[in-house]
Parts: sequence; C-alpha cells; structure tokens
Amino acid sequence: MTYDDVTRHALSLPGAELSIKWGSDHMFIVGGKMFAGMGPKPKKGETAGISFKADDMSFEILTKKRGITPAAYLARAKWVSMDRLGRLPEKQLKAYLTRAHAIVAAGLPKKTQKALGIEPAG
Repeated sequence: MTYDDVTRHALSLPGAELSIKWGSDHMFIVGGKMFAGMGPKPKKGETAGISFKADDMSFEILTKKRGITPAAYLARAKWVSMDRLGRLPEKQLKAYLTRAHAIVAAGLPKKTQKALGIEPAG
C-alpha cells in the first residue's frame, strides 16, 4: 500500500477526517479521536510508516512481527507502530485500519456515532 492508498482508505471510513498535528503528522480521526497516523508524505525514495490503534489480541500478535513495535507514548493504549507500510499485505493493513476506526468509534457517545453516520454498537 502506498501513502496515498492508506490516506484514501482511512478517509473512506464513516466520519473519518484528516487532522494535521504536531506540525506535520497526518492523523486520522473519528469524532475528534485518533485511530491512525503517519508522518508527512515521504519524498521520493523514502518510506512511510504508520501507527494505529489495535485490540488486545492484535497488539500482541502484531508486536511479535519484524518492524512492528508498541507505539511510543501510546503503547499503553494498545497502539502499534510499523516502520514501513509494506510490513503487512494491503488487505491485512486495510483490515487493521478499519478495525482501529471501529474500536475508536465504538467509544464515542451514541449521539456522536449517529451524527457521523456510524451504526452504534449494541
């Protein structure tokens, strides 16, 4: 997956928006809460990494893979950091990003979920 592919996928999720934080980091948010993020778009020849929210089991599985570590400052919230986008096949990365969005969206108030077009869980 390319940087642009990740951006398109993340922004295709219900209520997802792009928020530039800390000067140049591209954070994907839903209802004001972050679910994934990347640094600025890399220059030609450079690689992009990504961080995203995971559930408990995925956190344990992913952090055993080469190039995927607990995310700095957010590991206690079960965020992982991939050193480059190619660490996971496209289908898997899309699934993890979709799940990250769902985890964060599920924690939003029901009224906010409904306003964002997200079907409240439960």
